[in-house]
Amino acid sequence: MDPTQERTYKFLDKFVDEMGKLFPDAYFHIGGDEVNGKPWDDNPKIQAFMHSHGLKNNQDLQAYFNHHLEKILSKHHKTMVGWDEILRPDLPKNIVVQSWRGQESLAAAAKQGFSGMLSFGYYLDLMWPASRHYAVDPMSGAAASLSPEKKNRIVGGEACMWGEWISPENMDSRIWPRTAAIAERLWSPEEVQDINSMYTRLDEVSWRLEWLGLTHRSHEDPMLHRMAGVEDISALRSLADVVEPVKDYARFENVKGAWDFRAPLNRLIDVANPESETGRHFQSLVQKYIQSDYQDHDAEAQIRALLSTWRDNDSKLKPLIQQSFLLHEIAPLSEALSNLGSAGLAALDYLDKSEESPESWRAQQLAIADTAKAPQADLLLAVVQPVKQPIEATARHTTGTGPTHEGTVNPDNRVH
Repeated sequence: MDPTQERTYKFLDKFVDEMGKLFPDAYFHIGGDEVNGKPWDDNPKIQAFMHSHGLKNNQDLQAYFNHHLEKILSKHHKTMVGWDEILRPDLPKNIVVQSWRGQESLAAAAKQGFSGMLSFGYYLDLMWPASRHYAVDPMSGAAASLSPEKKNRIVGGEACMWGEWISPENMDSRIWPRTAAIAERLWSPEEVQDINSMYTRLDEVSWRLEWLGLTHRSHEDPMLHRMAGVEDISALRSLADVVEPVKDYARFENVKGAWDFRAPLNRLIDVANPESETGRHFQSLVQKYIQSDYQDHDAEAQIRALLSTWRDNDSKLKPLIQQSFLLHEIAPLSEALSNLGSAGLAALDYLDKSEESPESWRAQQLAIADTAKAPQADLLLAVVQPVKQPIEATARHTTGTGPTHEGTVNPDNRVH
């Protein structure tokens, strides 16, 4: 848009009028983030306009534009919302600043008299676990030191879901159930931070959402069947249950050559949920086993059952991998999961017999685990760390009374 031309604002006046009738909400989001000023820099008429109006840079020109746009929005009874970059002290105080940069930016807006909301920490497309989103609070950091009056200007937050890697088939799985955890964070006091309690409620909400008709779980089987081309997908499902997509913007960074946004989303990364429920459950079992001083036989039995399934899964999955080109890229993942299963089972045998494992064996198994941490096919194995824990605990494990040893619970209940 050319902010120097009156016809720009005439168009926007008609546009806002039409959109306002379609969407009767009181707020109108103008965007305003990461404005590319190069077309303005390259336009002699715009540069002359800036010079004659005392506008020193593109930020000043954007502010000039926002002033005109805010008047148009007010005319149509709309409140302007925009990203951090629109913040200028001379804008009307009724606008709302949406922060993607963090609580410091949010606090700066509040200090200048503006309302604000936080999106930093709530970007669902980054594939973070629910616990990481849950730990982000709009009132923490720089916002925590605001006066009560200024804190009241922080009105809440918004979860964002960018759409580069979603389709109608997997979209629900990218949004739910993690958005429920973000919602709870936004209506909870900052001191409410019990992650285990949050996950207990999240598991309950998750199946209820599916019951209501969402497909954040049920999307998996049709997609896996399509990838495998066979009826029995149990081995593929076992692998899919323990992998997660790479985090942040790693998938973009791993694209080789031109990215075709029209390409079908038919890889395992497009099926896998952002957070592995099986991986989280396995982690809990391992912690329970460690905290019992390796005496919780029920937890050990469940751990062994999962490790045995993973150890044997590669041999079952290989025929499918060989016959489907869509699965070729996951062969290293399948093999890594099998190796982890074998290593974990051997570690449990040492712990059962209260024997210290040979140092050379531990080094070899830990190297296998470290190798398994590397992304493959833009996926991460979610069970690497909990498998490493019993391997590491075999270093000097003995049972019985006496001094606290590695992997047991100290008198103050903290786990080594």
